[in-house]
Amino acid sequence: MAENKNLSQKTRATQLLADIELLNKVAKEAGKIALSFFNSKNQIWEKSGGSPVSQADFAVDKYLRETLLEERPQYGWLSEETEDDKDARLSKDIIFVVDPIDGTRGFLEGSDQWCVSIGIVENNLPIAGILECPVLKETYIATKNGGSFLNGKKLILPSHNTDSKVESVTGSRILNAELVENYKDQLTVAPYVPSLAYRIAMVAANQVDAGVARGGAKDWDLAAADLILSEAGGILTDLEGEIRYYNKQSTGGGPLVAASKVRHKTILALAKSEGFLQ
Repeated sequence: MAENKNLSQKTRATQLLADIELLNKVAKEAGKIALSFFNSKNQIWEKSGGSPVSQADFAVDKYLRETLLEERPQYGWLSEETEDDKDARLSKDIIFVVDPIDGTRGFLEGSDQWCVSIGIVENNLPIAGILECPVLKETYIATKNGGSFLNGKKLILPSHNTDSKVESVTGSRILNAELVENYKDQLTVAPYVPSLAYRIAMVAANQVDAGVARGGAKDWDLAAADLILSEAGGILTDLEGEIRYYNKQSTGGGPLVAASKVRHKTILALAKSEGFLQ
């Protein structure tokens, strides 16, 4: 029995390596497709909630959906730009979770801080993830228990208690403005970044101490970045300190706090006491 279990674990590890190689390959091609629309002709529509979606989003989504599901037909699918087939998705233990262009608004404004975000979720938790940032020429990549990397360099967040102080933070455009107005004596607020996934990656790369967000983030905004942060030694939670689970009935959630494990309690306590995520 133990031998069969070890064989199964070895097979799954081999599959995970193949999966991340697949994500790396298709993310790079998806980035090229997105770049072909960047600062160029690109039709734009408005979603029901008022956020923009573009021809580029749909083109990248189509390529990823067709390519990934051809390679892994047994996996489920969840993407910001594909209508959610909830019954089909929930019937799968393993699914792709995709944001074709995370930070569409910034993409349309000519910002370089956007990315193609692809995660693989198994049993409600991310096991592989990639953020391909074509303009910045950055690739964040992580596998469960395999580490987190930026352009091949391993990301390791500070882990000593002496590193628990939170000095810099980043959030949404509106939240950043409020933090600057009300907490400028306590916190340095990093310039606004349109991609939530990239903000979390900045925490993983120790470029900012903490990332915060009010409610509304979806699975596709978070799955890949969550794993990248976790494998670097960080944690993404709600205001109760609970981690996020994916591929559930609802793809949304409440306020979020991202930081290294030693800084997490500090920013969580500040967010709860001051109420700026409510």
